Order: sequence, then structure tokens, then C-alpha cells
Amino acid sequence: MKSTYYITTPIYYVNDVPHIGHAYTTLACDVIARFKRLDEYEVFFLTGTDEHGQKVEMAAKNNGVNPKEFVDKVSENFRNLLNCMNFSNDAFIRTTEEKHIKSCKKIWEKLLNNGNIYLDKYSGWYSVRDEAFFSETEIVDGKAPSGAPVEWVEEPSYFFNLSKWEQKLLKFYENNKDFISPETRRNEVISFVKSGLKDLSISRTSFSWGIKVPNDKNHIMYVWLDALTNYLSACEYSNEDNDEVFKKFWPADIHMVGKDIIRFHAVYWPAFLMAADLPLPKKVFAHGWWTNEGNKISKSSGNVIDPFQLVGKYGIDQIRYFLLREVPFGNDGDFSNSQLINRINSDLANSYGNLFQRVVSMIFKNCNETIPSKPKKFNQEDLMLINSIKNNLNYYRELIDKQNFDQYLKNIWIVISNANKYVDEQAPWALKKNNFERMEEVLFTLVETIRQISILLQPFIPNTAEKILEHIKIPHDKRKLKYVNFILRGNVKISIPKPLFPKI
Repeated sequence: MKSTYYITTPIYYVNDVPHIGHAYTTLACDVIARFKRLDEYEVFFLTGTDEHGQKVEMAAKNNGVNPKEFVDKVSENFRNLLNCMNFSNDAFIRTTEEKHIKSCKKIWEKLLNNGNIYLDKYSGWYSVRDEAFFSETEIVDGKAPSGAPVEWVEEPSYFFNLSKWEQKLLKFYENNKDFISPETRRNEVISFVKSGLKDLSISRTSFSWGIKVPNDKNHIMYVWLDALTNYLSACEYSNEDNDEVFKKFWPADIHMVGKDIIRFHAVYWPAFLMAADLPLPKKVFAHGWWTNEGNKISKSSGNVIDPFQLVGKYGIDQIRYFLLREVPFGNDGDFSNSQLINRINSDLANSYGNLFQRVVSMIFKNCNETIPSKPKKFNQEDLMLINSIKNNLNYYRELIDKQNFDQYLKNIWIVISNANKYVDEQAPWALKKNNFERMEEVLFTLVETIRQISILLQPFIPNTAEKILEHIKIPHDKRKLKYVNFILRGNVKISIPKPLFPKI
């Protein structure tokens, strides 16, 4: 039976249009999902939209439509992003779906029956923009830590007994060192929990756009309890009669989130799950934020980066490559047009594209349009190149499991660089005149190296990797990770190659 792998993006809040941050998180998940499929896992890759809450209700009102009309329209923008960036998600959850509403009610009733919810009155600071409550000590110059405005709220509320789970959470973090990554976020969460957890208000009465609390229609479920439950509802948590999908995929292997929502995923969510007697996810990874040419991105300064425009201008694979190569994942990064163009021209066009172009063109011109047959023997320098990827597959697996995408790509580009150097040193154009057989060995070694590189690059630049593997006639069923170890036989006809990456 295949191993399973369940990966999630946060569900995106529909009060606005998709921006580079949404594309970045989903891209990271897409790469992991694609890699795991190549490694023969049964993958469940989830994304979706978070459609309830006061902020959405207000945005709908400002647009002169009812909330359902508003969320239907904006949710579609996030679906469009999936096609735009060539994401391979298996499911798209909306919190307005019936199965999600059922899951929220089910977890509420479980928490209530387990004695973890009580009715009281909430008095305190609330940020509509963050959809979060803040204590007096967290308010800075009359604003939330994020800079969002806050308002004083007093209303009846159901509370979740978060304080009860403080020690259990700390013990869980201690026993599961990899639960929160990177290390800086782990330290931040532990410090927050150690400073003392207060019970959490989990219902509101001052607005109506949300899931009604079971047996109390005056209360709407707190948007974060609603939103987090999506990870359960997408894998059929509410389906008592057919819980095979839930048993197969839960707990999630990784929740990928931006660093601004780490607290909800690494404190509230595991506490809710513990209180509902459900297994906890294996990992929460919180990545950094992008700036634009050194400046903080914000709507007010008009420097929001639109992924649709970027892809239209530079190409899907070019943007996918840049976002994961430019910055160590987990750190903040700066989006620079000159750096993007430099990566496209240098790494993609000059290194990878040029290697493919020159090798396949030489084979087409000099070997009767046919990839040479596998040589009976290889020289030492041939083997060094051929083995540089296939002997290190476990290291690439490890880099993916640690979300170390930039290092993965750096390593591949070292092999590409070595392959380009090997072309110059072996000079197949000179061998053609005095040692035709050796020329064929050299070209075979190169095309075999390109095959291995392209199999490993499928998760990152899927369109280009597919074009190359098609061109050198690698069958679809031979593009999995395990086939990296099987050297191709050669002796197949090819066509003249076209440039892969137009220079900017």
C-alpha cells in the first residue's frame, strides 16, 4: 500500500484579491506535493478560501452586495490563481460549503461535550482586520501588534478553556521538536505559551455572517475556529458513514502558513484538537514575507505584486523558480525585478536552457537525429557526472522534507554547471573528427544527466521539465523518482530543439 501525504495551504481570506504572498505559500505546497507524488506517495494537497467573519461582511457591504455574492466572486479569483501558477491541488475547500459547516458543528459539539466550552461575557480589544482578540499588554499605541486598528468589544460569548491546555502544549512542543519550523517561530510560540494562556472567546453576537453555534442561534462561531476546521472538513471529518478518507489522511503531514498566523496554527489549533480528542498535525511551517524593491508591501503605497501580471510578463516556470530559489524558505525576502531578470537570464536561459539546447542540437546534427545507445563503458569523468544526482536522491528527499527549496535548486544548478563545464572540456565537436565513438559517449553522458536533472526539476518548473523529457523521449511512466537510478538506453529519434527560456 502507498504511503500517504496530506499537505495544506492556509485557506485564503476573501476580503481582497490574490497577491504574491498567496502564490508563494501555495507554490511551496505544490512543490512538496509534486515531489511526493514523484516519490510514489498518495498525496492530498488542499487549498481554499476562508469566507466568513466581520471583515468579509464589511467588505461585501462596501461593495453593495450580499456576503454570499461577494465571496462567490472573490473565491473565484483564488481558483484562477491555481491555473495561472500551474498548481496541482487535489481539493479546494470553501468555508461556505455544507460539509464544512457540518464539520464545524461537529467539532463544536465535541468540545462542548468534553467540557471545554462555557458561556460568559467578553470585554476586550478586538481587531476586525486580524480577526483576533488582544490583551491590554499587546496593544501598542492604541493598535494591534500588526498595526491594525482595534475596538473595545463587550458582548456575551462562549469561551474555549485554552488556559487548561498550556502545560499540555508545552509538553507536546518538547516531545515533538519538529512540530514548528523554522526554529525562530518555534521559540516565538513557546515564549507566547509560557507567558500564560487565557481562555479564548470563540463566538460573537455583533454580526451575522458566519456559522451559527449549535443550539444558540444568537451566536456566530469565531472565524478562526471555523477556518482551522477546514483541514478536517476537506478530508471528510463530518462523514460518519464513510470516514475512510479521514482515516487515510488525518493527521496532516504539514500545514504551510505565513508567519503572521503561526499563533492560530501552533497554539489554538493543537489545543482545539487535543480538547476534541483528535490527533495533531505533524508539522506547521511558517514562512517569511516579501518586500518589494526593499519596501514593505501595502495597498496604501500601491506596491502590491500581482502574480497574474508577473506570470503574463515573464512566464510561469520563471516565476516559480525565482520565488523558491531567491530566498531561503522561512526567511523574509525582497522581490527585485532586476534580480528576477538576472535569475531568468543567468540560471534558466544561460545554464539549464543552454545545456539542453547545445547538447540536443549536437545530437540532432551529428548522430543522425538519434540519441546514441548506452555505452558499454564510461570514463571516470562520465561517471562523476552521471552519479552526481542518482547517488544523492536521499539528500534531495531530505531537503524537501525540511522545506529547504533554495538548497535543492542550488545543488541541481551545481550539476548543471558541471555538465556545461564537461561539454567544454570534452569538446564533442572536436571528437567528431578524430574519435566519433567517444563523441557519442560524451553526448550520451550529457543527455542522461539532463534526464536526471529534469526529473528532479519537475516539481519546480513542471512545464519546462516536461518539454525536455518529452523531447528526449522519456515515457510518462518513467519519470518517477525511482527511475533516476535507471540509466536510459538511448537509440531514440529526436527533433531539433527550440529555446526553452527566451532571454529578457
